[in-house]
Amino acid sequence: MKNIVCFGEVLWDVFPTHKKIGGAPLNVALRLQSFGNKVSIVTRIGNDAKGEEIADFIKAHGVNSENVQIDSALETGAVDVVLDDTGSASYTINSNRAWDNIQLTESAIEKTKQADAFIFGSLVARDLTSRATLYALLEVAKYKILDTNLRAPHYTTEVLSHLMSVADFLKFNDDEIFEISKSLGFESTSLEDNILFIAKETNTKSICVTKGSQGAIYYQDKTFYYNEGYKVKVVDTVGAGDSFLGSLITKLLKDTPPQEAIDYACAVGALVASHEGANPKLDESDILAFMKS
Repeated sequence: MKNIVCFGEVLWDVFPTHKKIGGAPLNVALRLQSFGNKVSIVTRIGNDAKGEEIADFIKAHGVNSENVQIDSALETGAVDVVLDDTGSASYTINSNRAWDNIQLTESAIEKTKQADAFIFGSLVARDLTSRATLYALLEVAKYKILDTNLRAPHYTTEVLSHLMSVADFLKFNDDEIFEISKSLGFESTSLEDNILFIAKETNTKSICVTKGSQGAIYYQDKTFYYNEGYKVKVVDTVGAGDSFLGSLITKLLKDTPPQEAIDYACAVGALVASHEGANPKLDESDILAFMKS
């Protein structure tokens, strides 16, 4: 069992016909928790009914919620989600919400110091307050994992460069790494070349790039590992990348061989995409059977 802290936004994913609790850090935390890790989340919700429902949801799923802060002025976060004909999602993220105002507390500092890994996204750094808290926690974290989440206009190259430079592990999707490399003056159509560029630019030894239905590439200690993806009927892609990351980190922290880890993570991501919502329940036996099939 590993002790892991996830930092960032929790919110409601609002679809045209329904809404679900989400936010990348929470989705990652829930998948990590489902694999037997000891997981805490540092975030902030509004003092409203939507926030209360999120708080109850987090507790019900066993994630430590002592650093779920309550904001008396700002509302709980929400994102409008639209799915296209292939199940791919696009997002409209409401601004000035409670998760933009995460405060630095002694409790959050101690939890982060004690953790085997600290997972954070780039979206939460859009606001000065939460960004300052994140920067402070990164100074005390042992092992720092950046889950890049480019949602225009909520990021800058300057902030992304800083977050990448302090992280020990970087995760992108293919569009994100191409965009970031280009913003830093490098252009190539090769994913491997872009990974090597970012690795050198940020002095990072572990980089993962997801490719949607085409699987993922993982780079560790100057070696590339590949998975070409698993075929499923996609229902929606919301949370698939988050479950992929939670699965990959679970395996890597247990010193699982990298190829085995990325194969497992791609299988979990595919299974999530074949279900509605970001956090479907997946049994270990079902995951292994799916990989064999």
